[in-house]
Amino acid sequence: MKKQLPLINLILILLILMMNNSCNQPQSNQIIAPVADKIKKELTIHDDTRIDNYFWLNDRENKDVIAYLEAENEYTHAVLKHTEVFQDKIFNEMVSRIKQDDQSVPYRLNGYYYYSRYEEGKEYPIYCRKKGSLEEKEEIMLNVNEMTKGFSYYHVGGWDVSPDNKLIAYSVDTLSRRKYTIHIKNLETGEDYEDRIKNTSGGVTWANDNKTLFYVTKDESLRPCFIYSHKMESGAEDILVFHEKDATYSSGIYKSKSQKYLMIMSRSTLSTEYQILDADTPEGDFKVFHPREEDLLYSVEHTDNKFYIRTNFEAKNFRLMETPVSKTEKVNWAEVIPHRKDVLLKGFEVFNNFLVLGEKIKGLDQLRVINLEINEDYYVPFDEQTYSIDFSRNYEMDTDLFRFEYSSLTTPNSVFDINMVTQEKVLLKQDEVIGDFSPDNYQSERLYATAPDGVQVPISIVYRKGLEKNGNNPLWIQGYGSYGYSSDPYFSSVRLSLMDRGFIVAIAHVRGGQELGRQWYEDGKLLNKKNTFTDFIACTEQLIDENYTNPKKCFAWGGSAGGLLMGAVMNLRPDLYKGIIAAVPFVDVITTMLDESIPLTTGEFDEWGNPNEKEYYDYMLSYSPYDNVEAKDYPALLVTTGLHDSQVQYWEPAKWVAKLRDVKTDENQLLLLTQMDYGHGGASGRFERYKEKALEYAFVFDLVGISE
Repeated sequence: MKKQLPLINLILILLILMMNNSCNQPQSNQIIAPVADKIKKELTIHDDTRIDNYFWLNDRENKDVIAYLEAENEYTHAVLKHTEVFQDKIFNEMVSRIKQDDQSVPYRLNGYYYYSRYEEGKEYPIYCRKKGSLEEKEEIMLNVNEMTKGFSYYHVGGWDVSPDNKLIAYSVDTLSRRKYTIHIKNLETGEDYEDRIKNTSGGVTWANDNKTLFYVTKDESLRPCFIYSHKMESGAEDILVFHEKDATYSSGIYKSKSQKYLMIMSRSTLSTEYQILDADTPEGDFKVFHPREEDLLYSVEHTDNKFYIRTNFEAKNFRLMETPVSKTEKVNWAEVIPHRKDVLLKGFEVFNNFLVLGEKIKGLDQLRVINLEINEDYYVPFDEQTYSIDFSRNYEMDTDLFRFEYSSLTTPNSVFDINMVTQEKVLLKQDEVIGDFSPDNYQSERLYATAPDGVQVPISIVYRKGLEKNGNNPLWIQGYGSYGYSSDPYFSSVRLSLMDRGFIVAIAHVRGGQELGRQWYEDGKLLNKKNTFTDFIACTEQLIDENYTNPKKCFAWGGSAGGLLMGAVMNLRPDLYKGIIAAVPFVDVITTMLDESIPLTTGEFDEWGNPNEKEYYDYMLSYSPYDNVEAKDYPALLVTTGLHDSQVQYWEPAKWVAKLRDVKTDENQLLLLTQMDYGHGGASGRFERYKEKALEYAFVFDLVGISE
């Protein structure tokens, strides 16, 4: 039932607006925060009743909800108004370090060199190609700067060029809810066809006939589960090729690196299934590669007359198998790389004469090159204590060159080609940091904290050289710890604004990620989820004990599932932090996981548990940040969200802030900022996104008395 905001709240909104316009330096104690209505809602399951007084905020069509969110925005801007000039300075710093007329390293595919570039002062990329040689004339496929006119948000999702190089299919999201519309453009004439395919996941894949396009649409919960084929210029309705009916699975489609097979992938947290079809016969029937099994994960790539398979079959950290094209069932899989207890097989890349493995050993990325002709292998050497490696674009099969990207806390992202025969590495590009940046001015380290159960948890830290470990340094610590995503130590020029003002930056590699192998992930999920939180607390305590910082100068940041981490840590040990920033935080765990209409819910039961089962309900209830808010002192808190967020709905952080404001006992800042035009990823522009980061930094700088 809709309920009007009390008159007092509407008056408060007007007062905030007036003060925002009349006072150059408002203080938080001069401004009264908005107070959300309390409308009792009983939520009962397993003979347990929770009272949710802010359930009514779950209605983005309710004008009172929008009014409340806007009031919170006005309050946040009013409280931080005295930092606005400083925010502009920080933002300009961040942007000034970025090379504006930049270009990616070109890669070769089907006779063309593809790349993207940016122009001075422009927010969006220009996607280009050159035929045959980099000396040829540039063809602009998509100038996103021109395409964005009239939109407050614009994101090009996926794009794919037809095998005859004449057509490009591309997808666009203009709402920031990850619901993409597919467009098709003739690259020879420039004509944008009338074909429009709505509500897709953003991926596009051409068959080899240059006429058939495959794509995926979403159901009401935004789960990608319907795969269609679209025939150009036929006038026929699109054909439903596959429907993933299991609500715990999502599906997608892509083409093998060899360009010979179309592959449908269905995936849940703990199981995968592939279907394959000859890309030359798109009207044929897909064949199941190997039927889905509980707790069986596998991924597939094709080369020559066989498939390679990365799988956890009898291999917790994964192993590599192969099988003939004609015999794809698991019984035919033969081992290529065995399982190793201390090595995680992250991924692999296939070539005609080589295999490249991406591995993690003791938490560090490694590249292993295997020469299939002479049956020899080697590891590519790297010198730094802590770094990260990603495979780059490697579309060619018949080549001796492998391309990868390297980054560390002190080394900007660098693109290399390595000759897999001679082992010679060639630096193709290192991101340029404009200004007086030098990696020699910064120091990175790897530390370990001892968790309550005795486990050693890695911490990567970086700071400007010359810093004294006297316990008086401001420190920014961040973490994630979910879905097996590793918080790899990568370079960020944005962080220089912290470090150049004396901050230490730390990354806590907590359980729930995959930094130390698959077991590291499993020890931080389901009924082990609390390890993620206690690991983060142990890392913070270690940094305090070793005199890197103290609780009055320690700040924590986490986003999405990392926002859940922030909420849980804040409930457990609020005394360790001066301030916390929770970006798009997943904090209302049980209510969300009980609502299967919400995007992502059904596909994540294997990650968090299904609260319809009492064991999981009780455990989730014991840590859910929203349900565990108490009448006690909390650190200063800045919470950000997006009205159109499809990953974590805006009402979770909105409810959390409302409840905290009602029951907490301190006078510390509590701020909520809702981006009314954006979703989970924030602003779409290249530079615009840094305005929110500048606000976050100004928030923490203000709390430690840094004003320039």
